[in-house]
Amino acid sequence: MERWDVVVVGSGNAALCAALAAQEDATRILVIEKAPREMAGGNTQYTAGAMRFVYDGKDDLLPLLRDPADPRLERTDFGAYTAETFTNDLLQFNEGRALSPEQEVLISRSYPTMRWLAERGVKFEPIYDRQSFEKEGRYVFWGGLTLASAREGVGLFETERTAFEAGGGVVRYDCAATGLLVEEDRVVGVKATTPEGDEEIRAGAVVLGCGGFEASEEMRRRHMGEIWAGAKVRGTPHNTGDGLRMALDLGAMPYGFFAGCHATPMDLHMKDFGNLEIPHGDRKHYRKICYFLGVMLNARGERFVDEGADFRNYTYAQFGRAVLEQPGQFAWQVFDAKVEDLLYAEYRFHDAHWVEDTTLDGLVGKLAGVDRASALQTLQAFNESIMEEVPFDPTVKDGRGTRGLALPKSNWAQRLDTPPFKAFPVTGGITFTYGGLKVDDGGAVTRDDGDPIPGLFACGEIVGGVFFHGYPGGAGLTSGAVFGRIAGQGAARHALSD
Repeated sequence: MERWDVVVVGSGNAALCAALAAQEDATRILVIEKAPREMAGGNTQYTAGAMRFVYDGKDDLLPLLRDPADPRLERTDFGAYTAETFTNDLLQFNEGRALSPEQEVLISRSYPTMRWLAERGVKFEPIYDRQSFEKEGRYVFWGGLTLASAREGVGLFETERTAFEAGGGVVRYDCAATGLLVEEDRVVGVKATTPEGDEEIRAGAVVLGCGGFEASEEMRRRHMGEIWAGAKVRGTPHNTGDGLRMALDLGAMPYGFFAGCHATPMDLHMKDFGNLEIPHGDRKHYRKICYFLGVMLNARGERFVDEGADFRNYTYAQFGRAVLEQPGQFAWQVFDAKVEDLLYAEYRFHDAHWVEDTTLDGLVGKLAGVDRASALQTLQAFNESIMEEVPFDPTVKDGRGTRGLALPKSNWAQRLDTPPFKAFPVTGGITFTYGGLKVDDGGAVTRDDGDPIPGLFACGEIVGGVFFHGYPGGAGLTSGAVFGRIAGQGAARHALSD
């Protein structure tokens, strides 16, 4: 029977980073993917490909760039993103918890992992269109997030897969792991189902990189509560908790915050799983994350979040939950023409849904399911509360807020007074879950007693303890890469020493 050094379950960013890392020491590396080839890549292909990591300035970014000669770089202010800032960004979502060991690893290994990827041909581009605004002739980046893979999540997946296959790696599609092969308390491979039938794939080590449980309504209900039954699944339909189940059946330690997840506002009328009928690269366009430039109203015609509490990098993954908690699990995002040129491309996407009118009164009359009188009162009170004396500046937290409202808008508040007015219906979409498994310093899955399960490693969403009540945008892909690299190295060492 054919035996591999390492089998990696899953083919997203974390899994492929594990496979690439395993190739540094081992030679026979197999990636198995539940989905067909056209649906491979897990959630990675649904992302914008952005990576959050520690850097001290432009000089740290240049080795990572696909085009370090881009003429825009000469008039770009990237600033810096320090370990201290990354720490504080994570702590604001921990609700009093100290940094977890996993968060400390994420911070300390974020930049070295980016350099490691770049050395393997995985290059990046400045996110000029989404993370910078032009100010006095310069591009000013904000929110600590500067680089994304060329061609976003699709490009990240394809570039990592190409690098893996160029090194002799093999990817098998339509190959779903259904269980773990265990001999004498050691994992020695996986059981799999393929179009040709069931089979056993033997290996010196197995890495679980097959995502969380967000695509399983039953697991969402059980671990997160009933409101999550109605969440739109933004990513792949294949992340149904298979790896988590297999590991727990073997006595692995459940670890992390199972009630938490990445949840962003999404188009109310999108199909589940990001609409399988459109290309991978377009599915992210169902996100609606420019609420900071306007206001959000629920069915009662009331605002329910501080839309300007912080840069959207730090709020969008939480505001999807806030929408799901509203009556009917929907809301409307309302804007006027002053911000039309600042709205992201997803608001102009061919399949986006919105209503429009030349007056606020007329617009509110088109907001299906909303209390019209209350909504008009809310918008009037909002317009009368603006700190007009404070300049509007989307490149910083400008302090242009509201006065006298029970629920303030802290930044980027502007009167809704310039027609045409537009409103976009949204609901909550779930991208990935936070609860998972405990891994040791080498990426091995551990039992309740802290001992590793010999031969079993994990990375990506399935690693618990990285995020709790939210996360700063871009940290998810970085976490996948960091823990993928660790798991791949650990798995290869185990396989070669066995």
